[in-house]
Amino acid sequence: MRSDPRWHRIYRIGVAVVGTIVLLCGIVAIPYPGPGWLIVFLGLGILASEFEWAHRLLKFARAKYDAWMEWIGRQHWSVQSVFWIGTFAIVVGTLWLLGALHTAAGWVNLDYQWLASPIFS
Repeated sequence: MRSDPRWHRIYRIGVAVVGTIVLLCGIVAIPYPGPGWLIVFLGLGILASEFEWAHRLLKFARAKYDAWMEWIGRQHWSVQSVFWIGTFAIVVGTLWLLGALHTAAGWVNLDYQWLASPIFS
C-alpha cells in the first residue's frame, strides 16, 4: 500500500477518520465510570500508527495519566472521595439531562416531575 501514493493517502485518511472518531468517543467517556481513558489511548494508538504527532501525544498523555493515577493513589481517602463524588454527580446529572431518571422512576410508579429532563420534557 505504501508503494502506491494514492492508496497510501486513502489509507491515511481512513486511519485519521477512524482514529479521530475513537478518540472523540473516549474524550466524551472520560468523566464516566468505565474505560474512557482506555478508549482515548486506543484512538491515539490508531492515529499513531500513521502520524508521528499522535505518537508523541500518546506518549505524553500516557505519562500524565500515569502520574495522575500515582498522585491520586497517594492522597488521603477524603481527597479521593471528592473525585468519586464528582464522578457520581456527573453521571447523575447526565442521567437527569437525558431523562433516564424520570423513565426509571416511571418503571416503579413514581411520578416525580422534578426528575423530568429539562431538555426532553
